[in-house]
Amino acid sequence: MEFNFADRMGQIEEGIFTTLANIKKERIKEGKAVYDLSVGTPDFMPDRHVMDALIEAAKHPENYKYAISDSDELLDAVILWYKRRYNVDLEKDEITSLAGSQEGLSRIALTICNPNETVLVPNPGYPIFSIGPLLNDAKIEYYELREENNYLIDFDSIPEEVAKRAKAMVVSYPANPICRTAPKSFYEDLIKFAKKYNIIILHDNAYSELVYDGKEGISFLSVEGAKEVGIEFNSLSKSYNLTGCRISFAVGNKEIISQFKKLRSQVDYGVFIPVQKAAVAALTGPQVSVERNRQEYEDRRNALCDGLNSIGWKGAVSEGTMFAWAPLPEGYTNSEKFVLELIDKTGVFCVPGSVFGSLGEGYVRFALVKTVEEMKEIVNVIKESGIIK
Repeated sequence: MEFNFADRMGQIEEGIFTTLANIKKERIKEGKAVYDLSVGTPDFMPDRHVMDALIEAAKHPENYKYAISDSDELLDAVILWYKRRYNVDLEKDEITSLAGSQEGLSRIALTICNPNETVLVPNPGYPIFSIGPLLNDAKIEYYELREENNYLIDFDSIPEEVAKRAKAMVVSYPANPICRTAPKSFYEDLIKFAKKYNIIILHDNAYSELVYDGKEGISFLSVEGAKEVGIEFNSLSKSYNLTGCRISFAVGNKEIISQFKKLRSQVDYGVFIPVQKAAVAALTGPQVSVERNRQEYEDRRNALCDGLNSIGWKGAVSEGTMFAWAPLPEGYTNSEKFVLELIDKTGVFCVPGSVFGSLGEGYVRFALVKTVEEMKEIVNVIKESGIIK
């Protein structure tokens, strides 16, 4: 029997992550060294009080029923956290939980866009920013993020005819993979741009708690006028080490949230109640581990980036996120070929920048998921391999 699949499937590739996973499996089988800095899964444990809240809730059979909607307790916790953390006032009808921000970003275009309506997405950018609208039959237009502009959006570089067609725009700072942050003045310009062209802003703020060098992550919604133009996605995955729990939130403009909740009510029955309880415990409980983990990530960033610079691999940087972004060493031009050579010579795994768009070519992304001592060891292994000319 011959199967004919949707045309969109031709635009989706299995990609380098599957290749890297297979290589890793083979190296382990052969007893070869593996230093995996490719996947951004935190290696820190969730706080004990958060795990205890989930465990206790999981003991009660009634908590295994459909949640259907967010509990008042959960909504109150999000409101409290946003006020305390960003000085942003939220109402309950401005919040909806998600099964992770990735789930939200994969469906929001279905709420906003008709087929072939335009969504602006970053290049380089995290893949779901473009895959999400693509899956919902939107038309993708890329805006460029370039090093010479510190990876901030140059609004003047977006053609006016593209801006006029745009229905929505995905923006993310601190930004994965490029590891840059944005000042408040940037968001003021973003809101002006959105109002001028009537564009809905979809801000991914997954890494606001992982900003370095004494700076503090902010919320898009903390800037005047933000709620008039869009929503923000915020996740507990990286801030509280709850990646497997799949709990995050979309917050902001109540009309967008209302329509998004209506759509999701047809395909989802709410976040598992014990996970809601864990989220409440994380948001309302002690926050000591958030700062401790942030400092550890910064120390790892310093060990890796300063170490690479010291051995002649220049330019590795991270202002925020749990990643570092580095140009290819001198003499290399193809990021995928370089990554495969790096693995072969050192066992060090990272991600080629080409995965994140055409302007990611010439770079690689490292995940800060090894201890400071392990990062120093990785730098030494790279130095001893001779891959840095």
